[in-house]
Amino acid sequence: MTSKQRSKLKSIAANLDPIAQCGKGGLGDNLIRSLSDALEAHELIKVNVLTNAEEDAKSLGADMAQALRAECVAVIGRKVILYRRSSRKDCKHIEL
Repeated sequence: MTSKQRSKLKSIAANLDPIAQCGKGGLGDNLIRSLSDALEAHELIKVNVLTNAEEDAKSLGADMAQALRAECVAVIGRKVILYRRSSRKDCKHIEL
């Protein structure tokens, strides 16, 4: 992903609210499943990492991206921005 693409996705994500929270429990199967469904529907999501999480936001973002086969666009503070192109034909895709 180029820096221009990353910048565009960050500007789109600035207006998004976090769709989920990751805390003490870490990355469970239910959280991964719900994030995958959200990525399929929206392509770009924001996840809030709580202060009681056992790992820092950067490493959790990398773990999330790997588990979801997505791209970790950015980690800003305790917010993780994830992107994965949807395989659905009926939704409007984000143009990079």
